[in-house]
Amino acid sequence: MRQVFFDTETTGLSPEQGDRIVEIGCVEMVNRRLTGRTLHLYLNPERKGSEEAIRIHGLTDAFLADKPVFAQVADEFLAFIEGAEVIAHNAGFDVGFFNAELRRLGKPPFHTCVAKVTDSLLMAREQFPGKANSLDALCRRLEVDNTKRTFHGALLDSELLAEVYIRLTRGQDSLVMHAGEEGGSGPADAALAADALDLTQFSLPVIEPADDECTAHARVLTELDKSSGGKTVWRRWETAAEGAPSA
Repeated sequence: MRQVFFDTETTGLSPEQGDRIVEIGCVEMVNRRLTGRTLHLYLNPERKGSEEAIRIHGLTDAFLADKPVFAQVADEFLAFIEGAEVIAHNAGFDVGFFNAELRRLGKPPFHTCVAKVTDSLLMAREQFPGKANSLDALCRRLEVDNTKRTFHGALLDSELLAEVYIRLTRGQDSLVMHAGEEGGSGPADAALAADALDLTQFSLPVIEPADDECTAHARVLTELDKSSGGKTVWRRWETAAEGAPSA
């Protein structure tokens, strides 16, 4: 499975009002591993950037003056994302800008070039309802190091998003595969191939929880059910079990 994480920086918030893309960052992942392939482009937007946008990303009109325009890099960008699942944080914002740029060139809309568009912001809102789900907030919550993010930068933000996405979707702590994990070939893998230990030789004690521990556990489950909007599986099982006819 090929995925491309991408981000843009722009002159403002509205492509309908003529705002343009000034930076594109893309990071490729195949089978949930970064390949090392990236695409990073600065663009001349052919218009002035707003003061608020420049304050956020730091890309001044003078810096962008000698950069290529979107028309000069469009084919390179489309070739990089072609056929991939593309993932962005608040994807509608970025896709809206790309569609505006593609319309100017008479090219097909963004979604026709890719296999799928995934919005990681919507994923985060479902997983963490009622909480802040900006990229910075997710980095803090999921313990992704974003200390280098002094300005918003398209490539850095794409790299951070790839790490956040892995933790959102599987709970894996890192994109780095250590020795002993799947696909490794170190001493730990030899240990995994050893005969399985016979656990029947052990007699394990069963420690029943105290009443206050049961109460605390029930309180935590109730809070989890509340924060998920009543989507916890065990509540549905409990309801189904209570409504089942007795034998």
